[in-house]
Amino acid sequence: MDVRAYGTQAREVPCGTGDYAQALGDTSRTDPGPAAEAPAEDHPGAFADDGLAVHPDDLPDGLVVGDRTGRVVCFNAAAARLTGRDPAEALGSPLHSALPLEDVDGRRWWQLTDPYGGLATRSGQPERNLLLPGGREVLVAARYVRAYPKGPVERLVVSLRGTEARRRAERSHAELIATVAHELRSPLTSVKGFTATLLAKWERFTDDQKRLMLETVDADANRITRLIAELLDISRIDSGRLEVRRQPMDMAAAVHRHVEAHVAAGRSADRFVTRVSEPLPGLWADPDKVDQVLGNLLENAVRHGEGTVTIEVASAPARSDEQRTAVTVSDEGPGIPEESMSRVFTRFWRGSRRGGTGLGLYIVKGIVEAHGGTITVGRAAAGGAQFRFTLPVGAPAFMA
Repeated sequence: MDVRAYGTQAREVPCGTGDYAQALGDTSRTDPGPAAEAPAEDHPGAFADDGLAVHPDDLPDGLVVGDRTGRVVCFNAAAARLTGRDPAEALGSPLHSALPLEDVDGRRWWQLTDPYGGLATRSGQPERNLLLPGGREVLVAARYVRAYPKGPVERLVVSLRGTEARRRAERSHAELIATVAHELRSPLTSVKGFTATLLAKWERFTDDQKRLMLETVDADANRITRLIAELLDISRIDSGRLEVRRQPMDMAAAVHRHVEAHVAAGRSADRFVTRVSEPLPGLWADPDKVDQVLGNLLENAVRHGEGTVTIEVASAPARSDEQRTAVTVSDEGPGIPEESMSRVFTRFWRGSRRGGTGLGLYIVKGIVEAHGGTITVGRAAAGGAQFRFTLPVGAPAFMA
């Protein structure tokens, strides 16, 4: 069973299930069997297995397959897009001609790896960054398919991926490191300076001066602690390991507590309006995580907004039988430009006013979604920013 060229114009040519299974590494099966001899009836040229039809052009990554002589027998649409080659031209040509790959030092990859004449114990090549003619970068991995251990290579399967996603991740990591370094430098300099001064000249300062310096050190230490907590939250959110410890909680009481904290910190009580629409559904959520969400939204409204900050708590209409609690925080400031709303919950978004790490709303979104909820941003009736998040009741199964 051979594998033919695939592209957007060649979907009628069949490619057997057995070939595809072995191409992906199932070398224990040397006979594709009768089921592999015919393509799926409703999808010509597809790989059919237990009702699952997959065509090479359906694959998100580039797929290039060489036969035992080193000539291209499969070249899918993604490979054509990444390389700029016409699948019809690539079909039947030597692999090194269809994919003239070089490493960053200008060495030809096919000569370095020698898949057909190299060690018979090799099973493939790990993914690495290589260059196409013109300097375009691609991520390339190879699999050597042998009929039996240490036998000759029957098929060479090459996967191709663009480097854009990896570069975006690398840029994001670099931005995170730069942001953290910048945010840590100021408080650490303050802590170091004040502690060194106190240690060297303790007797020269009055008690009030000592207290002022120690209070500054304490505030900067708290700032460092918050930044570290944000980094840990981002790590857990990105890896899907953010834990939510649900327990019964009173959302209205939590909102009142945050407002009282702002008033105690010196802000006018007249600036806050709280509206609670009773009755509220019983809510099971992580109180610490919800406090983090409320604290961030209220702090943003107070710091970046203007006028009255309105917090509304109500039962949200649900599309299913599950009840939800909705919290809306709005202000009367200039609001968020329409073109920026899609980026509000991304990393490092700070809006027009600089300051902070730009990680708070990214973490807020991660916490809300970890609860199974949603959060949106829009424009308030008074023209300011409006954030609204909803949380499902989240009651344990035994209470259902």
